[in-house]
Amino acid sequence: MLAGMAAFILIQTAALAQSRSFRLGQWEEIHGSILKELNRSYVDSLPVDRIMRAGIDAMLGELDPYTIYVPEEENDDFQMMISKTYGGIGAIIYKKKGENVVINEPYYGSPAFKAGLVSGDEIIEIDGYPTKDLEAAQSSDRMKGKPGTTVVFKVKKVRTGDTLDVPIVRERIHLPDVEYVGMLDDTTGYIVQTGFTDKVSADVRAGFLKLRDQGMKRFVLDLRGNGGGLMNEAINIVSLFVPKGSLVVTAKGLDPESCREYRTTTEPIDTLMPLIVMVDSGSASSSEIVAGAIQDLDRGTIMGTRTFGKGLVQSIRPVAYNGQLKITTAKYYTPSGRCVQAIDYSHRNPDGSVGHIPDSLTKEFRTLHGRTVRDGGGITPDVEVKSPSYSRLVYSLVLSGVIDNFVLDYVRAHDSIPSAEEFHLSDEEFEDFIEFAKTQEFDYRSSAKTLFDQMKKELETDGLAESMKAELDALEAGLEMDKERFIRLKKDEIVPFIEEEIAVRYWYQEAGVKIRLRYDDQLKEALTKPYGKIL
Repeated sequence: MLAGMAAFILIQTAALAQSRSFRLGQWEEIHGSILKELNRSYVDSLPVDRIMRAGIDAMLGELDPYTIYVPEEENDDFQMMISKTYGGIGAIIYKKKGENVVINEPYYGSPAFKAGLVSGDEIIEIDGYPTKDLEAAQSSDRMKGKPGTTVVFKVKKVRTGDTLDVPIVRERIHLPDVEYVGMLDDTTGYIVQTGFTDKVSADVRAGFLKLRDQGMKRFVLDLRGNGGGLMNEAINIVSLFVPKGSLVVTAKGLDPESCREYRTTTEPIDTLMPLIVMVDSGSASSSEIVAGAIQDLDRGTIMGTRTFGKGLVQSIRPVAYNGQLKITTAKYYTPSGRCVQAIDYSHRNPDGSVGHIPDSLTKEFRTLHGRTVRDGGGITPDVEVKSPSYSRLVYSLVLSGVIDNFVLDYVRAHDSIPSAEEFHLSDEEFEDFIEFAKTQEFDYRSSAKTLFDQMKKELETDGLAESMKAELDALEAGLEMDKERFIRLKKDEIVPFIEEEIAVRYWYQEAGVKIRLRYDDQLKEALTKPYGKIL
């Protein structure tokens, strides 16, 4: 009986594989014949490269957002995306059309830092080529290059106004995934982790041991906004806190080689210290592997808001002409058996994260100690702590570059500032910001005014606006607000962004985290909640 059933399954599987191969061959033939006919008969010259790339991108986009084609000429950018490494000088630049490149933010310890470049310095030439004639991307490309090679800048110094040649030897720049390690108080250690590139688990381990030596009694791992990365690094991080041999994640895919269990293979450094993992809707992929394993193994408390809901495993496969295909090969499951992938993409929020999914569409699972958890996409925190929300004005000020430009003017006018712990934007300086912002072009409408404008257009399209003119004019008058009034109204939201941008210009990236911590009400609330090992 069992032998007969096994034979039936094998036959069915072979038939499905044969059918899949037949359909693939059929569509390859159709595709080829269409291209040949286009090449022979189309009225204009055929933009082969453009239409083929568009076709590939559209085809892959029908599968999921994470399966992508990377041609050879985009490999460097792809490596930067997945490993956060590139050959260059280690600085963020700012570039207006027709103006010189400005050093916006050098990285601490980078070649730019070692060469004495500071925020506000202008790059007049790159290897003798005037930067005024370049676009921002072209300027960046000329700064990048093979580690060990030299690039020569003609620099106008922001402090002295002197112009001098500055040769810089490019290095392999790696943007660290551990952004901050520090004590929040006498007993609470804190690490901000922004990604899962190679060896980040070693950095987390070193940071944890450093904090423990400083008297840490509870540990916070902040994965908010961490979009993920290498699965093995997530497994290595979980292995720091759970017994050797613990199941962390299971992958299941079409290829039998993609189906396997991943367990911890090293001895932990601590299995008892109270552990909090902070997550939000930006925590995805490997962040969810860590949060899901810590939750399912009852090792710590997950706090924040529901995670993104990306439970798909990608692998890199070589394709013709030195291209690469990042392809989804499996789904992953937490130790309790939950699939983190959202069960239905229609239940997504505007930012792509998992929206509300009724319990009727989800299943119950049990943690190591018998607590109930559910699937449906993402990791639901043990303790819900609401994320901050920002007005449309703040997003507009950031994305339009108004804050960046104000900060560059601030840097030009101030040789130094106090330490990040002591620095605060004064009321007079905020008044300066208001006067600056009033001169800038940006969309300062409120969310309500934006929705009103959309509604008014729809009413005009339907021919109803004229009959409702009095009511619409009255409502519009109530929603109208000038720049200055709106900026003053949102001062408490705006000031932290300005302070953070100023602080990193003088004291580098770690200073930005210190400023954020000052205003992090979500983290402060989380630390008042019950925490530790869930029994």
